[in-house]
Amino acid sequence: MRIDVVSIFPSFFDALEVSLLGKARGAGLLDIRVHDLRDWTHDRHRTVDDTPYGGGAGMVMKPEPWGEALDDIARDTSERPVFVFPSPAGEVFRQSTARELAHAPHLVFGCGRYEGIDERVFAEAASLGEVRLISLGDYVLNGGEVAAMAMIEAIGRLVPGVVGNPQSLVEESHEDGLLEYPSYTKPAVWRGREVPPILLSGNHGAIAAWRREQQLERTRLRRPDLLAE
Repeated sequence: MRIDVVSIFPSFFDALEVSLLGKARGAGLLDIRVHDLRDWTHDRHRTVDDTPYGGGAGMVMKPEPWGEALDDIARDTSERPVFVFPSPAGEVFRQSTARELAHAPHLVFGCGRYEGIDERVFAEAASLGEVRLISLGDYVLNGGEVAAMAMIEAIGRLVPGVVGNPQSLVEESHEDGLLEYPSYTKPAVWRGREVPPILLSGNHGAIAAWRREQQLERTRLRRPDLLAE
């Protein structure tokens, strides 16, 4: 999978060099390329924003550098990209979204700042590929970088070979619409707190039933909205 990221703070994504995603890049499973939007500006101040038409507070990111950046990235691949723009005005990112996007051969993340990106950029990007405006949740961040990082990790770890044990992906929270069951390890007793005896029984059928019950109870208490869905 190829992932391009466009941002005015490219160093923000240095963290992609560590942990599982860093290993996946080294192994050639993920081709992640981070670009500085200012490389597509042509004035000495490398300007990427201007005042909004119609008035209002803040600045809006200009369409010209975005248009050139997306043109160059789309031209550099034989695949039709999926352009992902983190936005509080977008659809909510879910595990199902991550699974869907993990099948795309080429993702391009456009990280907005200030009051956002000129709306015409999204329409222009739609002429080059699929466009998705996606929100992490009902809150506002200073820019798209944090959201893009979270989405890249959630998507990247679903690419075959990135996570060593594929079974661990199946048993995680949200994979079946429920929260994950609680986990325990050695020692069996810690500070007077015992591991549930069923986990020490060796009865795999009973353990599976207990874990399912725990998933349902944990979801009922913490995320009843998921049960309603």
